[in-house]
Amino acid sequence: MLKEITAAEELVELDKKHFVHPTTSLVDQQQKGPSFIFTEGKGIYLTDVSGKKVIDGMSSLWNVNIGHGNQELAQVAYDQMSKLAFSSCFTTFSNEPAIRLATKLASIAPGDLNAVFFTSGGSESNDTAFKLARHYWILKGQPNRQKIISRTKSYHGVAMGATSATGLKPFRDFTNSLAPDFYYVDGSSIEELHKVIEQEGPETIAAFITEPVQGAGGVNLPPEGYLQEVRKICDEYGILMIADEVITGFGRTGTFFGVEHYGITPDLMCFAKGVTSGYAQLGGVLLSEKVHKDLIKLSNGTLLHGYTYSGHPTACSVALKNIEIIERDNLVENSRLMGQELLKGFKYLQEKHQIVGDVRALGLMGGIQIVKDKQTGESFETHVSPKIVTEAAKRGLIIRTVTFDQDTLVFSPPLIINKQEIDQLIQILDDAISAVEQELLG
Repeated sequence: MLKEITAAEELVELDKKHFVHPTTSLVDQQQKGPSFIFTEGKGIYLTDVSGKKVIDGMSSLWNVNIGHGNQELAQVAYDQMSKLAFSSCFTTFSNEPAIRLATKLASIAPGDLNAVFFTSGGSESNDTAFKLARHYWILKGQPNRQKIISRTKSYHGVAMGATSATGLKPFRDFTNSLAPDFYYVDGSSIEELHKVIEQEGPETIAAFITEPVQGAGGVNLPPEGYLQEVRKICDEYGILMIADEVITGFGRTGTFFGVEHYGITPDLMCFAKGVTSGYAQLGGVLLSEKVHKDLIKLSNGTLLHGYTYSGHPTACSVALKNIEIIERDNLVENSRLMGQELLKGFKYLQEKHQIVGDVRALGLMGGIQIVKDKQTGESFETHVSPKIVTEAAKRGLIIRTVTFDQDTLVFSPPLIINKQEIDQLIQILDDAISAVEQELLG
C-alpha cells in the first residue's frame, strides 16, 4: 500500500526541487529540506506547518520591529492597494504616501538629514549611497574622489557595491569580480583610518561607511569615542560619512536611530528593514541639507539613478503606519528597557556557564560569544554556537550565529517583547547552552 504524502511532506520536496534559498547551505537544503516552514506569526511568535510555535528571537532578519500579525498594517496595505497600489516616481511623478513618508523621516532623523531617496531594501540603499557620493564629487569638480572606505567585520548587503563594501571577507570571496575602489580598515582603529586616508590620498576618497553597531559581524559595539572621531576625521579631510542604519534604525538600539547614541549626524544615512517592520519591501537614503542643496545647485541634467519601486505607494503607506505605531506604543523606550533586561539575562548566563564569554547588547540587539577559555577568549577548534542554535530551536527559540572570525550567538527580538517573554527567551537559551556544555565538558 502506497504511503499517503502529507501537505507538509509535499512542501518539503517542492522546496528542495524549486526554491534556491538565500544565505543557505544548498547541500543542507537538499539533504534535510527546510528546517521550518512557517505559516503564521503573532507578536514575537512564529508557527510552522506542523503547529510548532517558536519565539522569533531575531525579528526574522533584524526587521520585524513591531512584531508579527499586526492587523493595522494589513489594513493600511489593503486600503492603499485598493486605492493606488503602485505608480512610478520617475520624471517628477509622485504620490502622497511617498511625500508624507519623506516628510516624516526628515522630522525624526537626526540633525539636518531632510531629503530622502527611496529604494526597495538595504543593499539598494547602500549601493545608492555609494553612487550618490561619487556623483556628488563629480558635480563638485573632484571626480577622483571615488574610493569608499568601510570597516572590517562590517556587513552592508549583497548587491555588487554593497558586497564590495562589506568587511566580512567570505561575502566578498563569493564572487570573483568585486567592484573597484573599496578599502577596509580595522573596525576599532582610528589610527588605521588616518593611515589609509593619508596613504591613498584624501583627494581620492569619496566616503566612509559604518554601521553604528555592527550586526551580521557579531553585534559589535564601537569603541568609546570611535564614531565621534570618525566624524571629525571626515570633516577634516572633506570625506562624506555614510551611516548604515539598515539594522539599527527605527528603535532597534533603544533610540530611533543608532547614531543618536553617539551624538553625530552623518552626511548620508541608509535605512530599510524596520522602516516597515518587514511588512513591505522598502529602504532609502537620507541626505543632509548641504548634500541635497549641492546636488540641486550643481546638477546639469537628469539624476540617472532609480528603481522601479522607489517611492512605492503601498510600501510607503505601510511605513507611515509602522512609524506611527512605534511612536504611539513607545517601542523605542521599550527597546531600551527590555534591552537592559536582555543584557541582565546574558550576564546571568555568563556567570553560570563556562563556555559563555563576552556578552553585549544595545537596546534589543545583542551578542553572546562562545569560548573555550574565558580568561583568554580562546574559541573551540570547531564552532559551537551553531549547536546551541539547533538546541534552542528544538526548545522553541529562533536565534542566529556568527562564525566568521568569532563564535557568537546574535539576538534581535521584536521591540514589543515584554519582561516575561525576555525571561522565557533566557530560560530556553540557558537550557540549550547547558545541553551543549554537557556534551563538550561532560
